[in-house]
Amino acid sequence: MKRVLITGMSGTGKSSALERLATFGHRVVDTDDPGWRRYHPYPHPSDEAHRGEWLWAEDRMTALLDEDDDRSLFVQGCVRNQGRWYDRFDAVVLLSAPLDVLLERVARRTTNPYGKTDVERAMIAADFAEVLPLLRAGCTHELDATRPLDDVVSDLAALAR
Repeated sequence: MKRVLITGMSGTGKSSALERLATFGHRVVDTDDPGWRRYHPYPHPSDEAHRGEWLWAEDRMTALLDEDDDRSLFVQGCVRNQGRWYDRFDAVVLLSAPLDVLLERVARRTTNPYGKTDVERAMIAADFAEVLPLLRAGCTHELDATRPLDDVVSDLAALAR
């Protein structure tokens, strides 16, 4: 069994890829779903710009990666503490696309409300500048998410073989 983490900025198609992988019989976990993340407030509540953040639920993620299943496992998410489990994955795959593509995608998507407000779009742009380089430095593979979804999913499935 292979374990693959799919990460990247909002709008790269992580959830869409995960849905498609599930149709091929792969085991998938979307860490944006309830229970996989917990909100952690920052110690200084007076900082209006940064009140806290969502981090993976450590007990749940560890238990998931301890499970033994014959099927490949694909996990999608992008949180600050994900690097803690990088050594538990066979591949850490960064889906990437230019900022203008990401902002266009989040503006038109109907499956997730995140990225519709000016504040959220500014957060995506800030993450693109600050977080994307960190993700790029920690990944084992980077896939161009501007390609057709079927091509991206095919590449992801090949990593699990």
